[in-house]
Amino acid sequence: MSIRLYDEWPDGIGHPLDSLLRTEQLPHVWCVGCGLGTATACLLGALEELPAVRDHAVLVGGIGCTGRAVGYTKLDNFHTTHGRAIPFATGLKLADPSLNVIVFSGDGDLFSIGGNHFIHAARRNVDLLVICCNNFIYGMTGGQVACTTLPGDHSTTTPMGNLEDAFNLPALAEAAGATYVARWTSLHPVQTQRTIREALGRKGFRFIEILVQCPTYYGKYNDMDLRGMVMYLKNRAAMAEGSAPAAVPITKDRIPVGVFVRLERRPFDGRIPPAS
Repeated sequence: MSIRLYDEWPDGIGHPLDSLLRTEQLPHVWCVGCGLGTATACLLGALEELPAVRDHAVLVGGIGCTGRAVGYTKLDNFHTTHGRAIPFATGLKLADPSLNVIVFSGDGDLFSIGGNHFIHAARRNVDLLVICCNNFIYGMTGGQVACTTLPGDHSTTTPMGNLEDAFNLPALAEAAGATYVARWTSLHPVQTQRTIREALGRKGFRFIEILVQCPTYYGKYNDMDLRGMVMYLKNRAAMAEGSAPAAVPITKDRIPVGVFVRLERRPFDGRIPPAS
């Protein structure tokens, strides 16, 4: 099959997000059918709608498939070490509180390797927007089990099925102190972009989980092709707007989606006394 590269497109036909994408880096490294392109487009679409926010935005990504997204943008960005995206982002925000700092990374980077940083940034209410693309597995490093892999699911390191319970990420975020908590899937681009736009207009530690399909590893080891993965998300998504995060765990039969928490709490940078 012949794939037309971006620079082979006819003159005058560009990407709708040309103003925010480093198109010379296309095509991207993600696998065919991966949901990360959709999630990235939702973030950039929201920033395109908010020029005042966009002009002072910095993206921070960690190691993993999702973290590669920041390097495709024309925004100021940092590609950090594994599990350390949030500490880098915290330093940026405290050094220059005028910045709109956005962390865009995966479930392994943010919650397995970097889980301790996540809970303490939420506890402090650092003024960050953290977007986690959850594909239920370690994608870039070979398909190992993750803290989000559901019980019974298969991976390269759980060939007989996962024995552990998965994190309910919205519940973890709320319990740690997040002021805004939401979850959508890659099949909800309109809702996802609208939620990111709303979160960008708020202060404090804000968390959005986006479930994305990974046919290369998660699908392969759980007997689903791309269509099967898309239908898996579509058929299980259930609106749960306003529900308590503790009541929205992902199960084999149900994926609750919506905005679950909207709170006001003084951000951490507002508590720091001015330099004398």
